[in-house]
Amino acid sequence: MTKTGSNTMWGGRFAAGPDAIMEAINASIGFDKRLARQDIEGSRAHAAMLAATGILRDSDAEAIREGLLTVLSEIEGGSFAFSTALEDIHMNVEARLKEIVGEPAGRLHTARSRNDQVATDFRLWVREQTDAAIAGLESLQRALLAQANAGADWIMPGFTHLQTAQPVTWGHHMMAYVEMFGRDASRFRDARARMNECPLGAAALAGTSFPIDREMTAQALGFDRPCANSLDAVSDRDFALEFLSAATITAMHLSRLAEELVIWTSAQFRFVTLSDRFSTGSSIMPQKKNPDAAELIRAKIGRILGANVALLTVMKGLPLAYSKDMQEDKEQVFDAADSLMLALAAMDGMVRDMEANVPVLEAAAASGFSTATDLADWLVRELDMPFRDAHHVTGTLVAMAEARGCDLPDLTLEDMTGVEPRITGAVYDVLGVHNSVASRMSYGGTAPDQVRAQVARWEERLG
Repeated sequence: MTKTGSNTMWGGRFAAGPDAIMEAINASIGFDKRLARQDIEGSRAHAAMLAATGILRDSDAEAIREGLLTVLSEIEGGSFAFSTALEDIHMNVEARLKEIVGEPAGRLHTARSRNDQVATDFRLWVREQTDAAIAGLESLQRALLAQANAGADWIMPGFTHLQTAQPVTWGHHMMAYVEMFGRDASRFRDARARMNECPLGAAALAGTSFPIDREMTAQALGFDRPCANSLDAVSDRDFALEFLSAATITAMHLSRLAEELVIWTSAQFRFVTLSDRFSTGSSIMPQKKNPDAAELIRAKIGRILGANVALLTVMKGLPLAYSKDMQEDKEQVFDAADSLMLALAAMDGMVRDMEANVPVLEAAAASGFSTATDLADWLVRELDMPFRDAHHVTGTLVAMAEARGCDLPDLTLEDMTGVEPRITGAVYDVLGVHNSVASRMSYGGTAPDQVRAQVARWEERLG
């Protein structure tokens, strides 16, 4: 196998550079070029600090600053030639900077290492993705709030085990997801607060003997403070794992909502209609309208959870400080972030566009003896009956209605008093689905007034 020429980055330690296989496995530029803007931002902050502390001449710092802006312009404009031989985004940028400004480029790496450089770049990138996830979640919450407000009075079946349980309101169901996605956003906020410490200045692992100002670089890059331990600073990927963990839980919630949309749009349910923007047809069956966007969102959890498990596995046995294994930290996070943001945007669009089939929802809510619990509660409240006895009486009446092919409100008062003589005509006031949901006025309940109160609370919270 032929050898490449001398590797200038490694200097005189090796007589010849790695062969083609080693170059291929060692290089990360194919994916870490996504960190170009963060890498240049970190380098500019580092150069400014070196000049402010007298480690770097002002003229060199200015040349570096202008040169880095040129490199960034080339990358963003698509004219930059990335080189696998230069391994990663850091060396690609530095090599091009040297072509532009010459000797000052070699001074940029004073008092830092690629170890703290990549840790800083990656934190900056993950922090941006965290902010984007929070914004995406809040937008989705607003879409759900609009649905909840519009349908605070619409009646639909509430399910357990996917069996009709009790009637609820459409708004109440939408608000359940507002709460879920609110917790997801809070997890991202918590993770962001913990990740907002700056590794730059930790150097390879032990810090540096140069009189650097780590507070200055941390502030310039929008961090709250520098990382307090140089070993930890270059070794830590907790911030990426927390992002993936929060993304995984979010994807799970998205998958649950997607599954409900798949069920609700089926011919058997017909609860909602999705717009053509988020549906497709069949190549052979002209009547079909498939909820493909929902199905794809439902599947994204696999990729995001897989990324979480992959990075945990990479990190689980690594000694301090940096090991090359950690190069495997980025592709999974990049893919998970892309998948999450696409899923959030698609769900946002579907929720805004979907139309509830209100008559079908109400008819479904009235079926399946959904007011049986209301009957049992009435027996307890009005007849002072122990709940277990009320449960038995109600079960007997449900069996009677089922045998006759009718629902509970269709039973006569004579039918009911034949099972429990103390039942009066007032029982029919609680057997309608509208009466049922209106009675659920406990905090967090399904009553329309409670739904509107929760909508108002969240609208104020989101601003």
